[in-house]
Amino acid sequence: MTNITEIAPDIYRISTYDSKIDLQFIQFLVKDEEPLLFHTGLKGIFPLVRDAVAEIIDPSQIRWISFSHFEADECGSLNEWLSIAPDAQTVCSPVAAFVSVEDFAIRPPKSLQHGEVLNSGKYSFSFHHTPQVPHGWDAGLLFETTHKTLLCSDLFHQFGDVEPITESDVIERFRKTIVGYEASPFPNYIPYTTHSNRILQELAALQPRTLATMHGSTFVGDGERALQDLAVVLREVLVKD
Repeated sequence: MTNITEIAPDIYRISTYDSKIDLQFIQFLVKDEEPLLFHTGLKGIFPLVRDAVAEIIDPSQIRWISFSHFEADECGSLNEWLSIAPDAQTVCSPVAAFVSVEDFAIRPPKSLQHGEVLNSGKYSFSFHHTPQVPHGWDAGLLFETTHKTLLCSDLFHQFGDVEPITESDVIERFRKTIVGYEASPFPNYIPYTTHSNRILQELAALQPRTLATMHGSTFVGDGERALQDLAVVLREVLVKD
């Protein structure tokens, strides 16, 4: 079953729960003059996501398709979306474009430099290169600058068929996801590098009000503090002195 929730003005959370792995797969649609879809979802759930988008806008009007890193749940149905939306263009990091998207996608992507801004009409999105955060050397995130929503991919991952929006602490939920890390369903899920803390602190400095998570509840509140706490938890759990 796919559920739709408006998490911020004109930003819709589209969530499909997979009970086999106790996990939600979530896409975010920005309704604007040039609609933007962040995450396409797996190829297998494309009909569900397409039909959910159709409840908000005409899917053929999608103009921008973006994601953090090249992975099936991030962009598995990219070509299906490019096929039904003739004006759509992929937005990704230069690394993602060079090593994956230019070969995989049926149309050339638009790559954004760190800090470059994409305009969709009423809204603007700054692009932030975040290599290996959450993972993948091609990773990057979009930040909606008006209402301060960070489209944060796998950061703050939570298992379960959880509520669409929460103002409660998501850090402890995330901690449960990575404690027992090596025995979890997703071992080595998030790396910790010499750049991880710097990148998370740079994201925190954006002072997001909404953290739009790909797996789990969207967090509304002090996003700066949540990202700072996330940096601490990742180091505590993943760095072995």
